Amino acid sequence: MKVNRHQFKNGLKLITIPRPGTKATALFAFAGTGSGYESKESAGVSHFLEHLMFKGTLRRPTPLAVAETIDSVGGVMNAFTGREYTGYFAKVNARHFDTALDWLSDIYLNAKLSEDDINREKGVILEELNMYLDTPMQYVEELWYHLLYGNHPLGQDIIGTRTSIRRMNRRQLLDHRRTYYHAGNTTVVVAGRIDPSLDVVQKVGQAFSTIPVRKKKKAAPPLQEKQVRPGLKIQSKKTDQTHFCLGVRGYSLRHQERFPQAVLAALLGGNMSSRLFSLIREKSGLAYYVRTSSDTLKDAGFLMTQAGVDNRRADRAIELILSEYQRVKEEPVPTAELQKAKEYLKGVLWLSLENAENLASYYAQYEVLGIKPMTPEEICRKIDQVDASSIQRLSRKIFQNQNLNLSLIGPAEENQFNKILKIA
Repeated sequence: MKVNRHQFKNGLKLITIPRPGTKATALFAFAGTGSGYESKESAGVSHFLEHLMFKGTLRRPTPLAVAETIDSVGGVMNAFTGREYTGYFAKVNARHFDTALDWLSDIYLNAKLSEDDINREKGVILEELNMYLDTPMQYVEELWYHLLYGNHPLGQDIIGTRTSIRRMNRRQLLDHRRTYYHAGNTTVVVAGRIDPSLDVVQKVGQAFSTIPVRKKKKAAPPLQEKQVRPGLKIQSKKTDQTHFCLGVRGYSLRHQERFPQAVLAALLGGNMSSRLFSLIREKSGLAYYVRTSSDTLKDAGFLMTQAGVDNRRADRAIELILSEYQRVKEEPVPTAELQKAKEYLKGVLWLSLENAENLASYYAQYEVLGIKPMTPEEICRKIDQVDASSIQRLSRKIFQNQNLNLSLIGPAEENQFNKILKIA
């Protein structure tokens, strides 16, 4: 896979990833900002701004005009806000490259952010928040971030709070765009079919020629992680099912231990033949879904198991998960099981990169976060190097009682799980 990188004199970065086997081209613009850069007062501003980018520009003054540009060529468009970066994209037939690039640069650089649109969009985003709050399976993950990162911006909901959404104003949005949407903090990615006759560097440079230039990128607040006792966060709510996240702090995107951490998560609960899926669903019949993930941010990471269970059997499910955490500390992982987990991870990686959106995000995250990129081949080699001893060593390090964290939504009492987690 050929990946080309170009940096313009103004600091704007361009990544091109040609894929001749497809008819489609995906174009992205990533800003190095997200909810992890926000104050309590501005919580949700990254996400709110993302919405407003689609409401109109001087050349495309209405949401309909913005949408019709891509709809009229049979393309797809969307955007997303994360904790560390925000992305906008259009995916079109390769012959509509110019149309997509013009559209992308226009919304990224020229969104009007009108008062009327801001006031109208507050209602839309409040309903989006209500949707998440009414979906415990999703919202329990936000509680997990609250628990791990507390008052740090990483611990805030990406969408913000009802109060911050209602108070959002044009000055906040303009300040956020001015601070983070500049050349030195923007990465453009073109992935998919790229006509060899196109001078993509010239075209992107021209399309983004008016992007503001800043001398320095504003950094996110520093994160200090320290935990000396188990953490517990319960949102008591009348539900038919208890949803929970149970796990430990782990390693970041920049740490070599993230590779055994990923393998450990895969063998514990990465797929339908993993230990916890077999134990919690197939053998015990406790849950429809149970999964373990290894998530990595620039300066933080964690390993976490999530499940939804009968309210009366949440204690039992948590005890069984903890027993598997303990087992992997005590018993070396059998060779065949370890190899299966590694092959699974490598297979998932390569399959995900068949998708242009995933491919662009994969390379952009390194660029946006200022981390030296690793190719998929390098990732696979790191996975192959993980052995049983490194899994056991990692497990003994992270699966300590004082490191445990549990976030939960359901009709539970605050002290219901103290004994299980050994909270005095």
